[in-house]
Amino acid sequence: MSTLQKLSLALVGTAVVFMSANPASAITLNTSSGIFSTEPGAVTVNFNTGVAPTNGFAQYSSPSGTPTVVAGTVPNQYAQPLGDPTSYLTISPVSSNVPGNTGSVTINFMQALDYFGLYWGSVDPYNSIAFFNGSTLLDTFTGNNVVNPSNGNQTSPQQNVFVNFFADPGQTFDKIVLSSTDIAFESDNHSYRVASVPEPTTTLGLLAFGVMSAGSFVKRKLKSV
Repeated sequence: MSTLQKLSLALVGTAVVFMSANPASAITLNTSSGIFSTEPGAVTVNFNTGVAPTNGFAQYSSPSGTPTVVAGTVPNQYAQPLGDPTSYLTISPVSSNVPGNTGSVTINFMQALDYFGLYWGSVDPYNSIAFFNGSTLLDTFTGNNVVNPSNGNQTSPQQNVFVNFFADPGQTFDKIVLSSTDIAFESDNHSYRVASVPEPTTTLGLLAFGVMSAGSFVKRKLKSV
């Protein structure tokens, strides 16, 4: 087999690995002031209708019953996020016997995302958010991972803050699971953005161009020998 053929096969093999690889993912978070997302292109679910959407682009569901949307504060059951007088989502453990006792709420998206944000009321270590690509778990965060935007320190329990989650370059997610092991996980103004991904034909074209260019280079080198 000639040097050119060996190089071409190696490049094609590399291209196949590049296209099929699903590198380990990471989600990065930061916090911002206010109760709404300021990310360009973000769409917001504000729960102002009193229910969580169960169809459409963002579909909310829970293991039992339906996701619970409430308003106001009921002591020892749920607390209105600071400065947010509208309806919001609440989640509590199944055994708690309070509104929102579904244990978790899953959000399935019709397309892959590169951003998700929410106004997290009373950030607590027993609140968690898990990000998935299909059935693959990418990352999980709890209230312990959230920092105060004013000083960079870890938030204290009961603090309210808008939290932004970003997929690292080359990564996307299409499912999010919110859960809580104690009373309660309150959140509002869920925001998301569809990921911008290159067309498959464009990627293939670039790879093919690379193989052809390398082949031409080897030909020139062989002729000069």
